[in-house]
This record gives sequence, structure tokens and C-alpha cells, in this order.
Amino acid sequence: MSSEKTVIKDYAPMLVMVGIILVVQITALLLAAPMNANDMQAFENPDSTANSIYYIGVILVFTGFLLLAIKKNMEWVIQLVILLAVGATMYYVFYALLSLVDISIMTNNIVSILVAAILTVLLYKFPEWYIIDIVGLIIGAGASAIFGISLSILPVIVLLTLLAVYDAISVYKTKHMIDLAEGVMDLHLPILFVIPKHLRYSFIEDSLKKEEGKEKEAFFMGLGDAIMPTILVVSANVFLVQKATIASIGFISYPALGAMIGTVIGFMALSILVMKGKPQAGLPFLNSGVILGYLAGVLLSGAPLY
Repeated sequence: MSSEKTVIKDYAPMLVMVGIILVVQITALLLAAPMNANDMQAFENPDSTANSIYYIGVILVFTGFLLLAIKKNMEWVIQLVILLAVGATMYYVFYALLSLVDISIMTNNIVSILVAAILTVLLYKFPEWYIIDIVGLIIGAGASAIFGISLSILPVIVLLTLLAVYDAISVYKTKHMIDLAEGVMDLHLPILFVIPKHLRYSFIEDSLKKEEGKEKEAFFMGLGDAIMPTILVVSANVFLVQKATIASIGFISYPALGAMIGTVIGFMALSILVMKGKPQAGLPFLNSGVILGYLAGVLLSGAPLY
């Protein structure tokens, strides 16, 4: 009995992480329609696979910029850039939500800017774990929805495949992603989700227990692990229904639901290896899971592949 309790306790944070991913996915699906209606697409031609190459290029350049800033001890530059990006993303989320209410465009703009600014300042002044997680949910869902409505199925699959390969190389070979995570984590920015082992935990005060022999008091999951697979979930729910009548459960089509289930299966496979003490790159598991889940949903629904 005690061993069963230990197993449940050990895997409880992983279940919380699965819950976070599902909340991001469902919220992104709900945001897709109002964002589409307000023309918040990131690319003009959603069918172009060149968009995926462009996206990868931006990621590589931004990663290089962050690593250089860390090397030059210019963490304030990283903090400024990421906070500006966070504030902008939250503005789009709140604008899309408020567009569902009968208010003027000017009022919508003012309220969205104010709320996004308040949350960004709160994040900067008081970056406690629950503030980081709340903001992370907002920008995770918002970014996923924006790119999900901007890229059709094939470009998304190409993007996720390339990102999985890049993540594996950056974690197992060059290891620069590990250096990047360690360098940025102390800035207390919403680039990750924090799952504490107890409610008394303080992310602000925690030194992250980097010293050997000390157990960490929280688990961490990169924001990208929630965003990247969710892009395909949103895309599957937006673009396929434009081509054919597809079976759905509520507002979620079978291919999108399959992608969500595939994400969960991929994450659980990742969690089992991580809990065995084997650090892993997350995207190879999550992206392959969401793609296979999507394909299963397509087969069950009889929808076109893309």
C-alpha cells in the first residue's frame, strides 16, 4: 500500500502537467474562432511550407540571441524582450475574448492593453510560481491559437518534425538548450510551468537547488512542450472543417481530439523515462504523439489527410 502511495505521489506532478497541456489545448481551441474573426493570422498563406522554414529560422536566431546575451551577462535584455513578447501575446488574447462582447473597438483596445500591462508588471514585480503558471497558460493558449490558425496541416507537420529533430540535437548533442534553460530560469519568466511539490513553495526564494545532494522542491515543464503540439490540435480543428464535413464531439473534431489524445500518450511515455532518471528531450515524444494521434483521428473520421 505504501509503495502504491509513493508511486501516485511521484507521478502526481506529471498528471498536473498533462492537465496543464489539456487546458492550454482546450483554451487555444476556444480562442481560434475569435482570433480568426479578428484576422490575427501570423502568415498570409497558411498552406505554404516555407512558413515552417521561416519559423525554424526565427527560433534559431532567437536562441542564438539569448545564448549571446547570457554569455555577455546581459540578462536584462532577455527579460525585456520576453516581457514585451508576453505582454503583446496577452493583448491579442484579451482582444480576441473581448471581441465576443458588444463593446467598441477603442474600448476593447484600452481594456486589453491595460489588463495585459497589469499582468506583465505583476509578473515582473512578483514572479511567484502561480503568477508564472497563470501567465504561461494565457500566452501558451494564445500563441498556439495564433499559429494554429496561421498554418494548415502540412506546414504544421513539417514544423513539428523539424522541431523534434532540432530539440533532440540541442539536448543530446550540442546541449545548448540545457545551457539556455539554466541561464534563463533564474530570470523567473513565463518560459516554463512550475509545479511545486507543496503549496508553501516559493519560486522567488528558491535557488532551484542546483547544489548536489539537494532535492528540488518543484518540477518544471517548458512552455514549448505545451505550445508546439497544440498548434496541430488547433490547425486540425480549423482547416479540415473548411474542406469537408467531419465528425466531432462538441466543438472538437475527431482529428483534433485524436491529436490531443496523442499528445497525452506522448507525454506519458516521456514521463515514464524521466521518472526513471533518464532526462529526455520533450518534443520528439510530444510531436510524434500529436502527429500519430492526428492521423488516427483522420482515419476514424474519414476526413482528408490535409
